[in-house]
Amino acid sequence: MDTDIDVALVRRLVAAQFPHWADLPVSPVAVSGWDNRTFHLGDAMTVRLPSAEGYVAGVAKEQRWLPVLAPHLPLPIPTPLAHGRPGEGYPWPWSVYAWIDGETARADTIRDLTELAVDVAGFVTALQKVDTGGEPAAGRHSFWRGASLTHYDAETRAAIAALAGRIDAAAATAEWEAALAATWYGPPVWFHGDIAHGNLLMRDGRLAAVIDFGTAGVGDPACDTVLAWTLFDAPSRAAFRAALGVDDATWQRGRGWALWKALIVYAADPAGEAASRAVLDTLLGPA
Repeated sequence: MDTDIDVALVRRLVAAQFPHWADLPVSPVAVSGWDNRTFHLGDAMTVRLPSAEGYVAGVAKEQRWLPVLAPHLPLPIPTPLAHGRPGEGYPWPWSVYAWIDGETARADTIRDLTELAVDVAGFVTALQKVDTGGEPAAGRHSFWRGASLTHYDAETRAAIAALAGRIDAAAATAEWEAALAATWYGPPVWFHGDIAHGNLLMRDGRLAAVIDFGTAGVGDPACDTVLAWTLFDAPSRAAFRAALGVDDATWQRGRGWALWKALIVYAADPAGEAASRAVLDTLLGPA
């Protein structure tokens, strides 16, 4: 995108479309995301703008569905306050949300991993129980989270081939093919799509909120188990699985989702090598 997503742009957009907020200060948040750029608007709101066209579908989806989901969930999720239009050189819709206080989940903000595992499982389970009506069905808007892993088969196999000599390619292939074979027969349910440490907000060591529903949808919930291999250790992973109550096939598909992401990041981004290697070491060892 040619237009810089910065404080000046946000100020112009807010002043033009929501002049009653024009006098509020704008500043970047401490930890912004990759899919969106996020800014403080005053003390009680945030402005969130997609960083590329592929993430635009999440704006209308969150505006429509977050108010539907929120009353059924045990923790706060983002509350849309305004729906911005393209303008001021910025080509896509954008959102204003209520600010949720907290710090992203990491070693120094998590009191106890097993406690967090059980709390995340409780949130995911509650999300799955919300009535779906069949929409928004998993697809391109969710980057195929909630759909079949076959959408990423060619990409995964290419990453395995590219990493030959750096990983156990035979073990990775066997793990991937086991995930592909673990067919999902369940009814479609709500999934978040990106239950990652950066989307979990902590306060006083406990899970306080879940954010960023841009890849959410209705379909196979296996993608919401990925945190088992990207954040949790063996005891907390076992607690997570027990609290979720998932079957072997769902757990295996979750392993597939974690494997796909670790492989493509490792193959494409040397900066992500250490984290990807840690996930791969966990996945390609004992289940």
